Amino acid sequence: MSIVTVQLGQCGNQIGFEVFDALFSDSHCPQGLCSKRENEAYQASCKERFFSEEENGVPIARAVLVDMEPKVINQTLSKAAHSGRWKYGQHSCFCQKQGSGNNWAYGYSVHGPRHEESIMNLIQKEVEKCDSLNGFFIIMSMAGGTGSGLGAFVTQNLQDQYSNSLKMNQIIWPYGTGEVIVQNYNSILTLSHLYQSSDALLVHENDAVHKICAKLMNIKQISFRDINQVLAHQLGSVFQPTYSGEGSFHYRRNPLGIDWQVRPPLSGLPTRGKMSLNKEFHFNTSIANLVILRGKDVHSAELGAFKDPALYTSWLEPVHAFSVWKTQRAFSKYEKSAALVSNSQFLVKPLDTIVGKAWNMFASKAYIHQYTKFGIEEEDFLDSFTLLEQVIASYCNLGF
Repeated sequence: MSIVTVQLGQCGNQIGFEVFDALFSDSHCPQGLCSKRENEAYQASCKERFFSEEENGVPIARAVLVDMEPKVINQTLSKAAHSGRWKYGQHSCFCQKQGSGNNWAYGYSVHGPRHEESIMNLIQKEVEKCDSLNGFFIIMSMAGGTGSGLGAFVTQNLQDQYSNSLKMNQIIWPYGTGEVIVQNYNSILTLSHLYQSSDALLVHENDAVHKICAKLMNIKQISFRDINQVLAHQLGSVFQPTYSGEGSFHYRRNPLGIDWQVRPPLSGLPTRGKMSLNKEFHFNTSIANLVILRGKDVHSAELGAFKDPALYTSWLEPVHAFSVWKTQRAFSKYEKSAALVSNSQFLVKPLDTIVGKAWNMFASKAYIHQYTKFGIEEEDFLDSFTLLEQVIASYCNLGF
């Protein structure tokens, strides 16, 4: 089962390169805890999912690279080619210079529709190389301008054309002290559109990853590459295969195997300005948790705490909400590693903060003209606010 990765904008292309590099490096690491046969099966599973046929002995990433400027794509292609270990396909890139600054509405309403056929044709060619398509992994910024708008447009097209295939978006949550004045507008528009077209949003917060680099890795001058490499290792440790116990490694159709939907319907929607987070969160209530253990001592790890009913909403039993995957095959050069993927209330406060800031700007009509001139009307903003208020309220209700 293969995954086609779509790298969008500067953020998506730089992270995408690090992800493929981490996956390739991991699959070729010698592992003492695994037999030679098991390690070969692991390598074969990774290659089938993320890389296509070899060209002169070099695997080719199953990826499509899209950007509005050639610089980042050229750098990404060059770094992969110079590694000598893997590379991107010669005809896997689309770059058409934009004509109106860095603008979400331009990316979604103008740039996307104008180049829809070219981009979707590239994706189709990658799909046709797969013996069996699992789905799409879309890497993009949440708060960027044209790239984020284009990312929302491309995801919507993937939903229309490949409705039976999984669409998972990995989005980068902006720094709380971002320098882009309209990042909150861009964020709510991106999130509301992806919520309707994507099957899963896998979120990484820039602030949280920055803290990992500073406090855990003790990096003094943190670069975007440092942050991207942390992201890549986190993603790689989640997406690599786990041992089935039957002599082979396996993936599931849903790569993370967890429930992404908040099911209970809402009886009514709160109104922005009147709604606040009434409940102070003392507990992070979940509807699904997945723990992935790799390497030494995985079978002796104590995971009983994850089965505590108090962790989960009242209408779910832990047996239905908690999953664990274990394999003695370590990830990369780590002796052992653990990854937690959680669908929980964790992002309620950051989301409420972004929606609140965007609403305050919208109420004063600030910068709205930058969007309306490219076809995003005030009503589109209101629809986004309404949808995200519903998401916030649904997650708040998990604790009751």
